[in-house]
This record gives sequence, structure tokens and C-alpha cells, in this order.
Amino acid sequence: MTATAAKQARPVYRRIADALQADIERAMQPGDQLPSEHELARRFEVNRHTVRRAVDLLAEAGLLVRKQGTGTFVTEAPIDYSIAGRTRFTENLAGHRPVNRILRREILEATGGVCERLQLEEGEQVIHLETLRLVDDKPFCIASQFLPLDALPLVLDEYSGGSLHEFIDRHYGVSPRRAYSLVTATMPIPADAAALMMPLNQPVLRVKSVNVDPRDGTPLEYSVARFRADRLQLRLDLEHLETNPFGDSK
Repeated sequence: MTATAAKQARPVYRRIADALQADIERAMQPGDQLPSEHELARRFEVNRHTVRRAVDLLAEAGLLVRKQGTGTFVTEAPIDYSIAGRTRFTENLAGHRPVNRILRREILEATGGVCERLQLEEGEQVIHLETLRLVDDKPFCIASQFLPLDALPLVLDEYSGGSLHEFIDRHYGVSPRRAYSLVTATMPIPADAAALMMPLNQPVLRVKSVNVDPRDGTPLEYSVARFRADRLQLRLDLEHLETNPFGDSK
């Protein structure tokens, strides 16, 4: 069988998927909208069910994403996001437009995992920040950050956005170092899905991190960031990655 004959023997929906993939690679950009199923069915002279199977194939391959009520779009290339000992959100995204937006700021009494990771006693006060991070004007992640109030009181009243670590360095002369990060995949809670503008059935990458004072290892921040998994790929900087000094696997 010749190559041409073998190609023609492929199911119709696969041939349509091949043609659409060629269109994407040749002439479309991330974020471009695919023609409607009705338009594609007319172009390829097939029914919409066949077109839908072709689009499903490309969506499963990560080339397309369906947005309910809007249409089907070419996916964006994932953003490299490094995890290393000294990583700042705003510096980690060179070539992009990162923005921190504070959604909530409050004082809480530390309990459970917050106590453990910040090495505090139950009931000690911590600053809790809930921050939405956008990249190029699109939701990228939402982060819950916990900091000991006694050690960093200015964060409560004077931090207004931008790099939190830069703020701490500027006001306290300490540049926090990431001691470790724990990465898991999980489904988003409704509030996170709404803030990140994503469906509830699409997973997020949850990154739990502890940042410490590099002078003595005192924990300064515990954060739980939930990233849109379709918008990033985590890059582990192994040359500079720190080991976990606390042996925490939770």
C-alpha cells in the first residue's frame, strides 16, 4: 500500500484532525478560535458528529480547548515557571506581564499544618493573604500565604501588591529562600475555579512551599498556590534546588 493509499484509508475524522492540525501549525496563533462545527462540517462535507470526533482528538492531544458557551480555541503554549531556592513570582516570568492582586488580608490564629510549617504554637497569630496572580492579563494562579505576625507586622498594613519577597527584603533586610515545595494535582474548589476562570472538571497544580530566613532557617512564609495546569509547566532548577530540611512529606 502506498503512503497516499494508507493516508486515504484512515478514518475520515482522523483525516479531518490532520487537516485541522496542519491549519493550526501553519496559520493559527494561541487563542485563535476554531470555526464552528457547522462551518467545519460544511467545509469537509461530513456531519457534525464526525467533525466533533476530529476536534475531540486534537483537544485530547492538547492542541485545542473548548470553552463552554464560547467556542473552541487553539491552546496557548505553557509558561515555564521555575522552582528554585530563590524564586520570585515577578522575576520568574520575564517577557510576560505578571500582576499580583490581593483578594483578602486578615489575621488568623495558626492551627494544624500552618503551625507545623511555620514552627508556631497553636493559636499564635499569622497574617493570611489570598492573592490572585495574573500573567498577561489572564488568571495564572491563586495563592494562600501565611506569615508570622510577630516577625513581619508591616506586611499586614503596608504590603499592597507586587513581589512579597521584595517587600520583605526592602523592609526587613531578609531575602526569603525557598526551603522546599510539594507539588500535587487536585481538582479546584468552586471559589478557585471561579477566580481562575476555569471549569471545575479541570485539575490545578497545587504547590505547597515553605520559605525561610537564609541566616538561620526560621520559617517566614508558608504558601499554598493553585496553578492553572493548562497555563504552565514547572521547571525544576536542580542545580540550585534546595533539599527539604524539615523532612515534611504532608
